[in-house]
This record gives sequence, C-alpha cells and structure tokens, in this order.
Amino acid sequence: MNRFTKTTKILALVASAALFTSACVSTDSNALTEQPRGQTSPLPSDTTFTLADIYASDMFSMKSFPTTRWLADGSGYTTLEQNENGGRDIVRYHPETGERTVLVSADLLRPSEDADPLRIADYQWSEDAQQLLIFTNTRRSWRTHTLGDYWVLNRENGRLFQLGGDAPESTLQFAKFDPAGTRVAYVMQNNIYVQDLSSREITQLTHDGSRDLINGTFDWVNEEEFYLRDGFRWSPDGSHIAYWQVDTSGVPMFTMIDNVSALYPTLTEFPYPKVGETNSSLRVGVLPANGGDTTWMQLPGDPRDHYLVRMEWAGNSNELMIQQMNRAQNFMQFWLANAQTGTAEALITEQSNAWVEQVDDVRFFRNGQSFIWQSERSGYRHLYRFDRDGDGLTPLTSGDYDVIEIAEIVANDQGQGYAWFIASPENPLQRYLFRVALDGSSEAQRITPADWSGSHSYRVSRDGRFALHYVSRKGVPTETRMISLPDHSVINELEMNEALKATLAKKITSQSEFFQVTARDGLVLDGYVMRPADFDPNKQYPLIMYIYGEPWGQTVADGWQGQTYLWHDYMTQLGYVVVSIDNRGTRSPRGRDWRHSIYMQLGIVTVRDQADALDEMLARWSWIDGNRVAMWGHSGGGSQTLNALFRYPDKFHAGIALAPVPDLRLYDTIYQERYSGLLPEAADSYEETSAVTHAANLQGDLLLVHGTADDNVHYQGTERLKDELIKHNKQFRFMAYPNRTHGIREGEGTSLHLRTMMTEFLWEKVPVR
Repeated sequence: MNRFTKTTKILALVASAALFTSACVSTDSNALTEQPRGQTSPLPSDTTFTLADIYASDMFSMKSFPTTRWLADGSGYTTLEQNENGGRDIVRYHPETGERTVLVSADLLRPSEDADPLRIADYQWSEDAQQLLIFTNTRRSWRTHTLGDYWVLNRENGRLFQLGGDAPESTLQFAKFDPAGTRVAYVMQNNIYVQDLSSREITQLTHDGSRDLINGTFDWVNEEEFYLRDGFRWSPDGSHIAYWQVDTSGVPMFTMIDNVSALYPTLTEFPYPKVGETNSSLRVGVLPANGGDTTWMQLPGDPRDHYLVRMEWAGNSNELMIQQMNRAQNFMQFWLANAQTGTAEALITEQSNAWVEQVDDVRFFRNGQSFIWQSERSGYRHLYRFDRDGDGLTPLTSGDYDVIEIAEIVANDQGQGYAWFIASPENPLQRYLFRVALDGSSEAQRITPADWSGSHSYRVSRDGRFALHYVSRKGVPTETRMISLPDHSVINELEMNEALKATLAKKITSQSEFFQVTARDGLVLDGYVMRPADFDPNKQYPLIMYIYGEPWGQTVADGWQGQTYLWHDYMTQLGYVVVSIDNRGTRSPRGRDWRHSIYMQLGIVTVRDQADALDEMLARWSWIDGNRVAMWGHSGGGSQTLNALFRYPDKFHAGIALAPVPDLRLYDTIYQERYSGLLPEAADSYEETSAVTHAANLQGDLLLVHGTADDNVHYQGTERLKDELIKHNKQFRFMAYPNRTHGIREGEGTSLHLRTMMTEFLWEKVPVR
C-alpha cells in the first residue's frame, strides 16, 4: 500500500520516484531469453524486444551518475570511482574546471596489508574533511540496510581503524562525527555509544536497550511511514546528544513463515501495530555526551496515542524542536523544548479535517530565533519564515501551487540568503527549480529555463553556486549535468545515457501522449495514453489501465518510468492500448483539497474517478473496445484494481492485483489511520472501503499475486480475500511467490517470471483480435 518508497514505498511510488533512478537495471542477468524447454509461449515473437530483454538482460540498463557529497568548503564534490585494480577510490572534482583529485585511494582502506579494500556502502566526511567515516559489511534492519561495520580513516596520518571495539559483526548503526570531528557516536543493539577517535575509548551512554526498548533508532512502523531511522542528534557544541526512545512492549507481534530456507518452517516475529491496535510509546531525551542521566522532554498526551515525527536541535545547544502529532494525524504542534529542564513551549500548530504532514528541512538561523517552515494552511504547501522575536509566520511563497520539496537552503547565520525549491505552478506533471529570498523581499524566481521541459531534480552545492542537475522526460532516461547557479548554464554533461537513448530509438515503437478527462463532478484528471505503432483509428483495441491511485504515488508524470514504461511499450507492440489516469488524492502537486478529497474514501472515490475516465475515453475514442478493459496495479494500485473489478464489474473485465491490501484494517496504524480514520468511529468506513467486502461482485477475470515474506503489506490480507472469493464460488487465478517481499523481485528469475505471467494472463483474458 505504500512505497516506493520513498524507495521506500517500493513500486507504489513507481511514477514519481522512478523519474531519477536507474529503474531498468535487471536482477536476473543469467536468465535465458527463450522459453524453457517443454514450454511454448502464446505470445507473438515479432516484437522489437522481449520480456527477457527488459527483466533478464542489460539491454535497457540506465547509467546513473555516482552518489556525490558536496564538500563544506566549496572546493568541489566527492564521488566513488573504480580504479584499475578493481578497488574504489574517493575522488574530488572541481565543479567548474572538472579538475580531478584522488582524495582517498582504495589502498588506504585495507584493514591489513594483505586484506582487500573495504567495500564502501556509504561514507561521510568530518566537517574539516580530514577524517572519513566508512560504512561497510551491511545487512538489513527492518526494510533497509542500516546495520553494518564502521571504520574511520584519518587522512593526516593514514590510520584506519574499526569502531566498536569487540562489537559483534554488522551491529552498528548511524555512526556520525561530533561537530569537532574528535568523536563518533553510534547505536549498537538498541543502545547509544560514543567513541573517542584519539584514545579509542568507548563510553556507553544508555544501558536499558533491549528487544522492547529501543534507544537511538526505531521500530518497523515509524521507520516505514515517517522515515524515522537515525534516532539521535549531536548538539551543535558537541556537549550533548538528543535521542528518541521507543517502547514497543504491548505492540502485537506479526509472524511470517518461511517454508523455503530450511528443512522445517521457520518463523519471523516483529512488532507491527495494525489499525486500532496498540502503538509503540515514543519519547525524546537529552544526555551528556560523556555519560550521565537523561533529561526527558515533557510533552502532553498519551505517548502511545501521539507520534513524535521530527526532532532536531533548534539552531543552538539549549533547545530542541519536536514535532508532535495526535494519533489521528490531523493536529500537529511544533514544540520548543528546553534541553536542560525538559519544559516545552508550543510555537506553531497545524491542523486539518483530514491529516497534516510532518515538516522536513526546518532550517534555523540567528541562534534559533528564526527558522524556515512549510505549511498547507493556505490550501497549498508553501514556505514560511518564523521569527520568535517578530511577527511569527511570514509567507515566503504564495499562489495556487505546491512547494514540492526544498532542494537546499543557502544562507548565513542571520538568515540572509535563499531557499531553493522544486515546484511546478503551471503543469503538475513536471518539476522545476525555483528560489526565493529568505527575508521575503521578493517573489519566487524560476531558475530552470523556460524551454527545459520534463521533471528536474537538483543537488545544490552548500554555497549555492553550482548544482548537479538531473532531468528526465516521458520515454527519455535521466540526463545528468553540472550547472552554475543561478544562471543555469551548463558546465559539463556528466551522464547523458546516450547508449540507452540509441537503444530506445531502435526498440520503442509506441505513440505516447498526455491527455485530460473530466470526472462526473467536473474535476479534471490527467492521463497518458500509449498506442501501437501501426495504430488504426478504424480498429478497436483492448485497453490496459495502470493505476496506483493512493496518496503515495503519481503515475502520470513527465519523467522516465523505467521498466514500467518498457513493459507498457511491449504491450502496445502486442496490440494493446495502455492508459494511466491519476485520480484525485494521488501525490500530484495540486493542493491540499485535491489530496484530502480521498479521506475515508479510498476504494470508493478513487475508482469512481477511474470509471468516469473510462466512460469519457469510450465516448471520445471509438477505437477502444469497451468489452476488453483490464486494470493492473501494485500495492495501493493492487487494492484499487480489486475495488475497480468488484465495484464496476460491468466496466472492468480483467485485473491484476499485485501485493494488495484487500482489507484496510490489516494495514499499519500510521498509514491507514491517516487516510481512513480511527476505530471504532470509522468502523463502517473501513468496512465499506475494503475490497474484500465487495468480493462477491466479481464477474471478470482476476490474477492475484503476493509474496509470502511481505513484511509491509502482509500476505494475510490476500488469504482473507481468497477465502471470501471461495465462499462465493468466484473463480480466480492466484500466485504466491515464496519468500519474496513487497517488491516481488528477490531471487533468480522472479521479475521475468512475474511479468511473463502477467502478460500471458492479459493475452488470454483481454485478447488482441
């Protein structure tokens, strides 16, 4: 039901998150391009590429520019590059001249003379760039690889050593330098430690960490839904550490079964609060960095019915900013807490009849007297400046558009400078860079040139003079350039993906365009259509509709969409028309009312918009066969596919639901209660909006797919739906992928197998004539 994350909500954010990612890299490099012996494919063989070319080869592999770090002194950016010996050096480039300097060679990262260099998963510099912290040997904790080993390299003397002393392998998390670069703090086994880099002495700061009590990191649901992973912060002067503590005792445990890995089934259990169940308790404390007692921040309300969604030092070493939401997530307060006493003062309140969002990128100035805030109080998400000694909130941006995200804030300690942000006032399918002065003295200025279309993303240097610029368009993979700011002049083309573009020019055949339809209440919806190369308006074509439809994704966007785009083009080569419509409530920058319109209406108004769109397309385009209409979606899109088939069985004749949430009561508290309300008050709404309630209405053909190790959207929900369909003698096709998680892509051959099954199902159930 969710990510793509943000990867994270994995495929649920496939349209918006894939704009700047190498989504075409295959995980099945050894798979064959032909059918296994003994099997024959019903699919035509005269396409310009095969499913195996997409999912089991590097034919469509997109190159992405390596991850970079802008240096604090403005001397350039650093990146990882493979050297002639196969190791990876850390290299600095000057953004303007392109001058290349090897800062750290792979040979310096050998733990011993005869050992291989460390495999760098991530790295960070101390503020003076004289020390390097290396993250390696990683493994997964909950959804992401946050566990591993950390090493520190002193660039002045070349000494390399491992943090943690005799800590067990791959058990450290979130290591980070103190502001002076003399110590590193980290989490190990739910406790916080500080290690001195000179003496290598380790001080354990918390001692009560256990399976149920977590210091400095988080449980599954807070990591997934609020992106809370790293749970502690050094004070600006390095004297204290502020941290979250999570108490998971009382949270019901969810159990997953593994029937594959061993002779007997094995079980995995973890705390997972489903709708209406007990949440973890969160609190924030401050303790001395050299050890001592914790001072807990004194916030009102039951901690199990409130969320502490953000915490940072408030521009000084005396105060903390804490954002606290109620459980319904329709009321949030910005608390300013005294780090010495724990007392807290409420500065800002955000509230809504639906839900509010946490605020990221809160930047403080003037020793914490001023900061940048984001709010939807005007009906659109805009930037504000808050002055504690002035008039409170002052708008910096305004108008009928959303600030999508802050790219960077470049300012001095007095708050003089600019906020660089992404928005698209005229076209919600695209993304552009703007900047606005932090003193409110001028209107926001578009920086992306007017003739540069598509979806743009930027990594702005800390001095605001340069940026790594990424842009993609529908059917055009990501291009990466170095540009100067604010003139947006191109300094260097870093990765233009020319090889992939040449392949696409030979292989892609579909005619693709954006269009709009109108829902029954007059609301305009965006869509795209892909038609076969030999399209004949006098013929009738079967239609495939692709949907996500929930608040964490936008499928209709002017950006590269990776394997989804390639598969859709393949389907047009088989003779299908492919359409996607963004119904109301999706993550389109159209304002608060657009997004909140689906509150307590998931599965109802969402698929009503899809049905309205279908009706208008059938009236407008005689070349769509209204008797051969299919829909498919993953995660939230799988849920909406089920609702479309069950609520409009006369309109949708086949559907593929991947990893759906058939019963909304089975999903986690934070996501589902945000959009569907609290129990018991919303019990009737949960019943009505859940697809399983309407399963008896199924008339068409359903392919239901789920991974048995899905820790996000549980296989349990699909089992409940199957039981309901069986009760009503509704025939359907089902595939359980053993030990696959929410993305259904782990394991050799999985992606090719899944897409082959989907393609053959559509070829059979909504045939091309």
